[in-house]
Formats: sequence, C-alpha cells, structure tokens
Amino acid sequence: MRLGVVIPYWLDRPVLEAVAIGEAANRLGYGSLWIGEMMTFDAFALAAALARATARITLTVGPLPLATRDPAALALGVASVSVLGARPAHLALGASTPTVIERWHGRTWRPTVARMCETVAALRPILRGERSAFHGAQVATDGFRLAAGAQTETSIAVAAFGPRMLAAAAAIADRVVVNLVTVAQLARIRDALAAAARAAGRPPPPLTAWVPAALTPGASARAELARQLVLYVGQPCYGEMFADAGHGNVVRLARAGAHPRAVAAAITPDLISAVCLAGTPSALRDGLAAYGAAGADEVAIVPVTAEDPAGETLLRALAPAP
Repeated sequence: MRLGVVIPYWLDRPVLEAVAIGEAANRLGYGSLWIGEMMTFDAFALAAALARATARITLTVGPLPLATRDPAALALGVASVSVLGARPAHLALGASTPTVIERWHGRTWRPTVARMCETVAALRPILRGERSAFHGAQVATDGFRLAAGAQTETSIAVAAFGPRMLAAAAAIADRVVVNLVTVAQLARIRDALAAAARAAGRPPPPLTAWVPAALTPGASARAELARQLVLYVGQPCYGEMFADAGHGNVVRLARAGAHPRAVAAAITPDLISAVCLAGTPSALRDGLAAYGAAGADEVAIVPVTAEDPAGETLLRALAPAP
C-alpha cells in the first residue's frame, strides 16, 4: 500500500498552507499529492506552483467537478501543469455536489454516469495529441487540439461511490478514488470494483482512499474535523454512506436545512472515528493498515492542521520508510 497526501482546504486556515503541505509531503517521501479545489485557488494553478516547488512527488489534480470544466478546459489545465511545471500531471474527475455546482457555479448538477463516460471518452484523444471530434448526449467538443503537445503520461482517475459509477469507473478509469468511507465500506467497494472490472474484461483499476488524520487531536483539531464533515453529511452519495455507517440522524438533520452549527453539534466522536483517523502515531499506522487490508492500493492522508501547522508533525510521524 502506497501513502499519499491530500491538500486539505480547512475553512479556518491560511490559504498558503496548501503550498507548505505539498512541500512537506515531497520532502518527507510520500508518493503522491492530490490537489483538489474548494474556495482558495484554481487547482491547476496551485498544481503548477507545486510542480515547481517540489521535485519527485506525483501530482494528481482533482477530483474536479465534471460540470465546471469541459474536456478542452481540462486538457488545457493538464498541459499548463505539465509544461509550465516541467513534470507530468494526472487528473481526477468527480460529480461533486449540488452546493458546488449549482450554488457556487450556477450550473446544473447532473451526476450522471453518462456524463462521466462521455467526458473521459472525449478527453483521452485530446491528451493523446489528437484533434477533438466527440459529440455525445451531454458532452461535445470539435476541432480542439493542444498546442502544447500530447500529454500521454496523464492518467485519469474517477471518484466513485454508487454501483453504477463504480461499474463505469471499472471500465474507463485508470484509478478510482473514494473519500470519507469506513474500512468496512471500502472493503465492499473493493469487491464491487473487482466484480465490475471482471465484467468489463479488464483488471480492476487501483483504488485510493482519502482519509482525514489528526495526531493526538485536541478540541481545535476535532472541531476542524466536525466543521469539514458538515460540508458532506447532507450531500448526495455522501449522506447515504454516512447513513449506512449508522449516522442517519445527522444526515436527516442536514438535509432538513438545519444551521451548520447545529449539524456540527450533532456530529459525534463515533462519526468522526468512523471515517477519520485520530490518535497516537501507532494508532494512526494501525488505521492506515486497516484501510490497506480492506483493499486500498493507496491511502491519501488528509492532514488536520488546526493544532499542527501544515500537518508537519503528523506527516513526519507517518512518513514512508526511505
């Protein structure tokens, strides 16, 4: 099992902490760095800056929402990182949430499997350096070609939860990524992915699990975790995963429109420990090993930084052996 690091976007932290986390992950020998997008930086711009600031760590941009960038824009972002940053960039795609797509970006949230499949099908020829010629039901691009040249080293990961998206990911993705799942849920996802890949006639793609982690957290770190979970508990797919883990009351509260402070107050230590890791270095390593035993090819650590700036102490404690 490989260890990676996710750039977290905690709501109360300095925005440039993202760069410090990436530099720490590179310096400490982690294999990969996942660079998503929230309310701070454009993900491709941050990835290009980190490409210059780091040396060996593998960079994956995303998961990025399908609805906010078309295939040409995604290809331009990949080329921007790889050319301006002088190293390859990988890409991850996901459905995101209605809050991000509809409220923030003013677009229609359609988390359809068809849109994912069409986006990947349209994007792969562009990354090979070909001129685009794709006309699907939801995605279309014609006559676009990257002037920066082919991006043949770029892989495409798909964020997937439900059975239909998992089946699609098994057939089209180079990697599958999941976020905020329990160990038991990850094992079921691994089995479903393997079965879907067999049905598609190909080996199962590697599976990455994003797991928030805090080293011996105090009140501030636990509050940071709770505030972050508030963003997810009521959202489609995530809510179903939390309910499956026995926390349907919080999901119902969030979906009923309760104030975020009320939702945060309802998030119990049991909910946090179900989908996050918190404790001593030994306990954290045991938790990472449990995700590996459940089928994760890679665990990407989301460092909690409220009491540990840039996650430096946590990342040092869990760093892979040289």
